[in-house]
Amino acid sequence: MADGYQFGIEEELFLASARSRSAPRRSVSAFHAEAEQQFDSVERELLKNQVEICSAPSSSFPETRAALVRLRSGLAGVGRRHGLLVFAAGTHPTALWPHQQQTEKARYEAMMHDLQIVGRRSIVCGLHVHVEVPRPERRVDTMQRLMPFLPVLLALSTSSPFFEKRRTGLAGYRLRAYAELPRTGLPELFHDAADFDRYVKGMTQAGAVKDPTYFWWQIRPSVRYPTLELRVADSCTRIADTITIAALYRCLVRLVDRRPDLHAGMTGSSRGFVMENLWRVERDGVAATLIDERSLRAIPLSQALDEILDLTAEDAAILGCRAECEHARRIAREGSSADRQVSIYEAALSEGRPERDALAAVIDWLADTTAADS
Repeated sequence: MADGYQFGIEEELFLASARSRSAPRRSVSAFHAEAEQQFDSVERELLKNQVEICSAPSSSFPETRAALVRLRSGLAGVGRRHGLLVFAAGTHPTALWPHQQQTEKARYEAMMHDLQIVGRRSIVCGLHVHVEVPRPERRVDTMQRLMPFLPVLLALSTSSPFFEKRRTGLAGYRLRAYAELPRTGLPELFHDAADFDRYVKGMTQAGAVKDPTYFWWQIRPSVRYPTLELRVADSCTRIADTITIAALYRCLVRLVDRRPDLHAGMTGSSRGFVMENLWRVERDGVAATLIDERSLRAIPLSQALDEILDLTAEDAAILGCRAECEHARRIAREGSSADRQVSIYEAALSEGRPERDALAAVIDWLADTTAADS
C-alpha cells in the first residue's frame, strides 16, 4: 500500500525583474525558451510572467522533493542569466494587471476571449496536487467528502497578502481574486458519479465549456489521470510547505477512501460551513478559527489540524510521510509564507523605507526562499 495513491505536484511560479522587482515589462521569451530547453517538466502558463513546474508521478516524497528542488534552483539560475527573479507566491506583490501580457497559445487565447477582463485580472499562482484514487469511479464521492478538510490545507499554504502593490489585509487573497472567474470555488454537491457525468455532458454539449478542464474548482476529478486534483492551495514559497500539503492531502485521500462513513451525506449546510471556513482562512491564515460542524462552535485552526493529524496517523505511517505531515504543526505555530511576507514588509516600513522598497524586500525574500532547498 505504500506504493498506492501515487501523487504528482504542479507549482505555478512568478517572474520579477531583478532590477526593479516589478513584473517584467520587456520580453521574457528568451527565459522561457531556455527553461523549456533545459527542463522537460517546465511549461508556460496563462501570463508571460508565469512558469509552471511539474513532478513525475511518484510514491516517494524524498524523490519528489529532490525533483522540485532541482527545478526551482534550475529556474533561478536561468532567471539570473536573463535578469529575472523566480518566486512562488499566491499573488504577485508588484504586478499590475493592465500591464500583463498573455502567453501566445490557442487555449489561452480562447480563454481570454471568453473571460475578458476577469481573465486579464487573474494574476495568481497555485499549487496543484494530484493523488491517485484506486477506484476512479468513486472520485466524485471522495471529492465531496474531502471538502471539509480544504480550509486547513489552504491555511497552511497562504502566501498572497499583497495585490497590485497593496497589502490586502488578507493572508490568502488569491482565492478572492480567482473567484472572479466562472466555475471556481467549491464543486457542487453532486448526487453521484452519474449526476456529475450528466453535468459534464450538459456543459460540453451546450458549448459552455470545451471540456472538464474548464471547471476550475478547488478540488476536481482529473480528465487525463485517475486522480483527484487539489487546487485550493496557494503556491508555497517554502518547498517544505509544498511537500507537507501534498503529504497531508495524499493521506486524506487514503483516509476518505478507506472510511466511507467519513463526511458521508454532505448537505447544503455542510458545504456552507466549508465556504465560511475558507473565507476565515483567506482572511486570517493560520490564525483563523473554523466552524466545527459537529459542535457548531468555532475552534482554533491548530485544533482542526490536530484532529486531521490524528485521523491520518495510520495513513501517514503506511505511506511513509509522518515527518512531512508533522511539519504542518510548525507552519501553524510559526506562520505561513503570508505571515513572513507581512513581517518583512512592516519591518522595512518601520525603518522609514518607502513602500516600494518594502515590497522589493518581500520580492527578494520570496525569490531567495523559493530557490532554497529547505
